[in-house]
Amino acid sequence: MHFTTSGRRMPIKITIIKSRLSYRIGVLILLTLLLLAASAWGLCAGSIKLSFSEIIDAMNSGVGVARQIVWDIRLPRVILCAIVGAALALSGAILQGIMRNPLASPNIIGVTSGGGLAAVLILVVFPAYSQYLVWAAFGGALTAALAIYLVAWNHGAQPIKLILSGVAISSLLGAAITAILLFNPERVIGVLDFSVGSLSSCSWSHLKSIWPYALSGGILALLGARDLNIIALGDEVATGLGQRVELSRFIFLAVAALLAASAVSVVGLLGFVGLVAPHMIRIIIGADFRWLMPGCAIFGAALLITCDTIGRLVMAPLELPAGVIMALIGPPFFLWLLKTRLKHET
Repeated sequence: MHFTTSGRRMPIKITIIKSRLSYRIGVLILLTLLLLAASAWGLCAGSIKLSFSEIIDAMNSGVGVARQIVWDIRLPRVILCAIVGAALALSGAILQGIMRNPLASPNIIGVTSGGGLAAVLILVVFPAYSQYLVWAAFGGALTAALAIYLVAWNHGAQPIKLILSGVAISSLLGAAITAILLFNPERVIGVLDFSVGSLSSCSWSHLKSIWPYALSGGILALLGARDLNIIALGDEVATGLGQRVELSRFIFLAVAALLAASAVSVVGLLGFVGLVAPHMIRIIIGADFRWLMPGCAIFGAALLITCDTIGRLVMAPLELPAGVIMALIGPPFFLWLLKTRLKHET
């Protein structure tokens, strides 16, 4: 037997296939179908099961218990899952791009913790200002991003320094959140779901409060795909191509903070979506951010809807927060990713 393709040529062949326009369009179509299937499952599944035809009838009919379940509970929840999942996935893709490290994500490097700390302050200490929750979360996430940037700065912010300073600041902010909850035990129950990442109490009002910020951040992320491709080439090459690397990196940090903050203000400290989704799509579709970003948004939305639906079913009629399901998936994936990365570097 004779094989014309050697082991060394296989990665090149796979890369060529991934770079084909037809392949990438096909992947995005399949991801969209996956999102639609996850959304349909999220609408049908629950302690009260509904068929797809019942879902359609409930959305068209003006009365009935089924309509209340679908229109008032499940539909806003599924839409919010999609928006939050897409926002976290895009935030993770941006951070991995500007830091050139697949281990970067909003929760690991502290952006989520910054937004979470500000949100917990509003919820626990200043509940009268809850209407400013999204802005507070954005301010906290952006402040955390700035702190990470300043700590890592030394005639430029190198990606590895950003990662290490982000991990340290994330631990510090996490300790601050814990301290606030310990000093306000009477309000811990009210923010327990927030601390683990839950969508159990989400409604149309939550959707109304975050969609402008998530949409703005998503558009900026998609428009910045070309610049992310240039940054991924390395600082010296990017500078040679006319890119103002430090300014671009700072702007992308702000966009990632906006996306993470919009998610944090609704679901709380939900982790690992921004780690898992970008890396999975990078494996499937390649590293070109022009295709990676929309793929991440679609897959992140489908992933969070699926995790939330599993959480509603596994102990029905009780619910497990989506953050718990993601916490069962994320750490093993992170360890696998870390082991794979170390193997390639040795």
